[in-house]
Amino acid sequence: MNEFQPVCKVDELVPDAGVAALMQDTQIALFYVGGEVFAMDNFDPVGRANVMSRGMTGDLNGELMVASPLQKQHYSLRSGECLDNPEIVIPVYEACIDGDWVKVRVP
Repeated sequence: MNEFQPVCKVDELVPDAGVAALMQDTQIALFYVGGEVFAMDNFDPVGRANVMSRGMTGDLNGELMVASPLQKQHYSLRSGECLDNPEIVIPVYEACIDGDWVKVRVP
C-alpha cells in the first residue's frame, strides 16, 4: 500500500482554486475548498490536456465540483465523476492536511 507523500505546504494552496503538482510521473490537481483538500488527475479526458488545476471550483446541486477550463464539464471533487456525463471519470486520490503539509496518496 502506498503511503501519503508530502506535496506542498497548506499556505501554498489558493483557497477555492486549483494548483498543479507532479507526484512520481503523475500530474495532479490540488483544490483547497472549505478547509478541505482534494486531489485528482490533472488530465481533462474530454479536452485531452493537463488543465484541470485551472478549472473553476463551485457547488452544483450540493456537490463540490470543478469545471474544466476547456469545455466546461463539471467534475465532482470527491469522486471525479463527470456530473454532465457519468460515463466519464477523472481519477481522484486520497489527500489530507497533516500539520502544515498537504499529503497525497497516488497509486
